[in-house]
Amino acid sequence: MKRPAGKTAAKKATASDKDSSAGQPAAGRTSARKSAAGKTTPGKPAAKKAVAKKAAAKKAAARKPPAKKLAPAQALAKDAAVVVGKAVPAKTVAAEPPSGESRTALVRRARRIDRELAEVYPYAHPELDFENPFQLIIATVLSAQTTDLRVNQTTPALFALYPTPEDLAAANPEEVEEILRPTGFFRAKTKSVIGLSKVLVEEFGGEVPGRLEDLVKLPGVGRKTAFVVLGNAFGRPGITVDTHFQRLVRRWQWTDATDPDKIEAAVGALFPKSEWTMLSHHVIFHGRRICHARKPACGACPIAPLCPAYGEGETDPEKARKLLKYEKGGFPGQRLNPPQAYLDAGGIPAPPLGAG
Repeated sequence: MKRPAGKTAAKKATASDKDSSAGQPAAGRTSARKSAAGKTTPGKPAAKKAVAKKAAAKKAAARKPPAKKLAPAQALAKDAAVVVGKAVPAKTVAAEPPSGESRTALVRRARRIDRELAEVYPYAHPELDFENPFQLIIATVLSAQTTDLRVNQTTPALFALYPTPEDLAAANPEEVEEILRPTGFFRAKTKSVIGLSKVLVEEFGGEVPGRLEDLVKLPGVGRKTAFVVLGNAFGRPGITVDTHFQRLVRRWQWTDATDPDKIEAAVGALFPKSEWTMLSHHVIFHGRRICHARKPACGACPIAPLCPAYGEGETDPEKARKLLKYEKGGFPGQRLNPPQAYLDAGGIPAPPLGAG
């Protein structure tokens, strides 16, 4: 019995297809099957390898930090090479610390600034005239909202009449107010110094205490005043966070804090405790003489290469020199009776009250 020709042809075609695919490798056969469905994908081993490679790339991208963009001011600052004593570049302002500055780099930069200032102001000192702790604490309380110069011109008359805490505690407030009038806020200051003197007499035997916790309990005495007294009358380290100190440490990007206690803590962590008192003098001297509040003399600044805020003030060297104050500009300092080291360095005593 003969088979139909159509069936025999079909079987032969199927056998031929099988024979032709039998010679292909497995991956090829798989690819061929997928191609028949309109798709082309690699075999299983290749697919696994591609997935693993993609996952590794994702992990690497996650670990890599995003590229940092320099602020426009930083980009300008990179092109400026500041050399003290030579021509200063065109005005630039770097409002942020150097890009990527680490904690270690910040400590090194801060300490280098202090070393540079110590060379510029080797005679730095408290700019209030005093002969004992009592005179210093009274003068410091009076220095609020006025200059040390005005206090120094006022206290000789006060201490001539009231040389001890006992004398000032028993003083007539109206007489004290009249003496303190030139310092401003004289009524509040009179109340503070008389009240302070009474506490010294009643609780401390007429002596100024040498401990922070005792000093801050006195009327009109905060941490700033306490550290002035501790550092300069008792030789105990302290940081004096006055308006000059606050302004400069923020300009130098040592801290962005605005609260005096937080500034004190942040800056104190950058320096050994033994350096705190002189650090305060260096910074305050520089703030009064060169790094002024409204128009810093950037072109005459010895630490310009270390300052992120270079360019906030006058950068032209000749114009900057005209902005210098006190002994740097040939003018008297704050004290009527300055230390000998200050005089030896060319400093000039301040004139007494009423002097022309």
